[in-house]
Amino acid sequence: MLRQGRDGAFHMNVFIHTMKLGADRCYLLQGDGIVMIDGGSPGMMRGFLRAMDRLSLIPDEIGLIILTHGHWDHIGSASVIRDITGAKVALHREEKAWLEKSQKRLEPGVTAWGRLLAGVMVGFLPWIDIPAAKVDVVLENQAFSLYDYGIPGNVLPTPGHSSGSVSVLLETGEAFVGDLAMNAWPLRLGPGLPIFAEDVQQVRESWTLLLHAGAKTVYPAHGKPFPAEVIRKALR
Repeated sequence: MLRQGRDGAFHMNVFIHTMKLGADRCYLLQGDGIVMIDGGSPGMMRGFLRAMDRLSLIPDEIGLIILTHGHWDHIGSASVIRDITGAKVALHREEKAWLEKSQKRLEPGVTAWGRLLAGVMVGFLPWIDIPAAKVDVVLENQAFSLYDYGIPGNVLPTPGHSSGSVSVLLETGEAFVGDLAMNAWPLRLGPGLPIFAEDVQQVRESWTLLLHAGAKTVYPAHGKPFPAEVIRKALR
């Protein structure tokens, strides 16, 4: 499946499907194979199966589940989705233990609202149960190609929100960034940089990398997609 882009080059066609699994917006990239981005909140097995049925897709067509980072709302249903699909699970080495040992982390707020919200979230973290799962593909601090999974793009290390955060960048400019950007209440009123971050300077450096690599449209885990120009302006 090829299509001609604005640059005149021919690119493999990728269909982008969205499924809301609890607090997290997950994505399916359908090209010559299917790759899933993020695993949603805990307890989302039925929601996942309903979404697959709505999209007329077969679960075992998914070959890889990329977890953009190890927070509970991104890895909570990764174990059950892995069991249903037989897909491999990919997560950065820095946060591998978060899934394999059911660890729960919360990054500090970097805005006044973020600090207030983080204080509230700390209270319910003990009540969240994350089923453990083995990480099959351990991501490192270099690009990981998705061509072997039928998707024209790469997984790039983009730390900042958390030390092991990664993003998926397609060759046509769609960037799936997890929580490196946010665009949904109660996190933000509009699109922009994250309100929680382990290292704000790394957030800026990761965004500089993505923009230089050709990111054109941002697909956050919380909220609808928006133009990368919004981030470019925020970094000035």
